[in-house]
Amino acid sequence: MTITRVETRDARYKLPPGDGADAVHRDPTYAYATTILKTNSKLSGTGLAFTLGGGNDLVCELIQQLAEPLVGREIEELMADFGAVQRSIADHHLYRWLGPHKGVVHLALASITNACFDLWAKSRGLPLWKLLLELSPAQVVSLLDLSYLEEILPAGEALELIRAQQPTRLQRASVIANGYPGYDTSVGWFNYTDEQIRENVRRALGEGFTAMKLKVGSKEGARDVRRARLVRQTAGDEARLMVDANQQWTLPVALQICKELAEVNPYWIEEPTHPDDVIAHQTLARAIAPIPLALGEHVPNRVMFKNFIQAQSCQFVQVDAVRVAGVSEFIAVSLLAKKFDLKVVPHVGDMGQLHQHLVLFNHVALGLEKVFLEYIPHLQEHFVHPVMVKDGVYRTPQTPGATCDLK
Repeated sequence: MTITRVETRDARYKLPPGDGADAVHRDPTYAYATTILKTNSKLSGTGLAFTLGGGNDLVCELIQQLAEPLVGREIEELMADFGAVQRSIADHHLYRWLGPHKGVVHLALASITNACFDLWAKSRGLPLWKLLLELSPAQVVSLLDLSYLEEILPAGEALELIRAQQPTRLQRASVIANGYPGYDTSVGWFNYTDEQIRENVRRALGEGFTAMKLKVGSKEGARDVRRARLVRQTAGDEARLMVDANQQWTLPVALQICKELAEVNPYWIEEPTHPDDVIAHQTLARAIAPIPLALGEHVPNRVMFKNFIQAQSCQFVQVDAVRVAGVSEFIAVSLLAKKFDLKVVPHVGDMGQLHQHLVLFNHVALGLEKVFLEYIPHLQEHFVHPVMVKDGVYRTPQTPGATCDLK
């Protein structure tokens, strides 16, 4: 199966008022810079990178430029050494200047990479999770660009981390039949009224969710504390409650408000300050321990994750495969988390379509703890094979590919 041409689609979806709003992004448009790899067969590969609409067309333009080397490549031959292919694309002698490994060019690489994995799985007639689980440890490592990680995660150590989990894989394989637990991230968008939040918490509990998230980051910290109390009172003490500031606070503000939020026993505090500020996160993590920090929605690459992890500035790694360089960089970051005994709970710019495959691989093949996967229902109607979540659990997809095809 050979790639014959590359197409793109600038797909944008306006949300109902209030949905998707946080402390920074008040009126978002959910959008995908979509790569479509056409082949000499009826199959095509679909890859997504997530944006909020603005600049989505620019990502699509870069996809066309960066994906040129894929045309004429046979999919099995391409994926046999994909780590080297991805690095060569990322190190384009002109476009690298616009990154490196961040921004429009890296989002384009995410979309391209994800399309390659989708096409590969479709060509084998397998859902992506199953394809990944059937690979040998050496084949998995060959998919990864581990450059700039050599001092803490050389290829040989990555290989051994995967091999070490081989004998106990069957002990974790029950997740495939039972499904992967989800958490509801849409109960408390920033612009929702108190009554909407109460109703959403009750709905989430009724649908089987035992964990949920509230958007914080108000200019008045008292509003955040009040709303957090509201969720805790409605959900009860047994529910896991996460709060997400979407980078709104400065470090002095975060130090104060996080201590006030401690009364609601947050399972984590997410994106408390600027996503590039490693030392601020380190300072905050030490100051509010044992309350954990979570980050990754706006962390663009494995090198930044390496720095956050080495600085012990987070306990939950929220790597997003439609923000970093796709499936392969997601796996590289997951291996970093495994080495440092951290939990991976992805941010799901893809609405969980791709990540439902990746968390299964992480748990079964890498031995990462099964925590839960973010659930956002807003774009389900736009996917050909939308995620199936029942009783608060992601049901394992059986459709070949990465379930990212858009209607």
